Amino acid sequence: MKNKASVLLIIMFSVIIVAFLFIRQKDSQKITSVGSSVPDVELVGIDAKKINLSDLRGFVVFINFWATWCESCVDEMPSIENLYNLFSENSNFKLMTVIYRDSGNNAFKYMKENGYSFPVYLNPDGTAAKKFGITGIPESFIIDKNGILREKVIGPAEWDSPHFIEIFKNLLNEPV
Repeated sequence: MKNKASVLLIIMFSVIIVAFLFIRQKDSQKITSVGSSVPDVELVGIDAKKINLSDLRGFVVFINFWATWCESCVDEMPSIENLYNLFSENSNFKLMTVIYRDSGNNAFKYMKENGYSFPVYLNPDGTAAKKFGITGIPESFIIDKNGILREKVIGPAEWDSPHFIEIFKNLLNEPV
């Protein structure tokens, strides 16, 4: 009887461990969805300074994932530059573009050749794209002052259009 009880106990214990590991793995693969808190990711700027997304609570944040080889990404760059110029003097606004499956050298060369001034960040370990659930590029995210994802846009957009300018103005006027 003791052997059967021991075997049963071992089986039950094993099932609990496997279930716990499965749940934990599933939780670690959650991606950001509209209305939820954004993940804390670390990005590296052109100046090699690191920034964590969690450090930007209190700011309205625009994040755009792009690459120099992506034609639709390149097409939306002028509107991102216009958006940056429009809101860059607002101390509560942060614009971050993140290189996706491209080199920093390519991005920085592209920025210089085209006269763009908006910030470019690297995410060498690729965790930002995974946590945000990037399915392709360009993909963009608008985050409110409380770190909640308010908008997710898959594909290119005219970021300097009246529609998006109004969204940013409204978010900038919201209390923390």
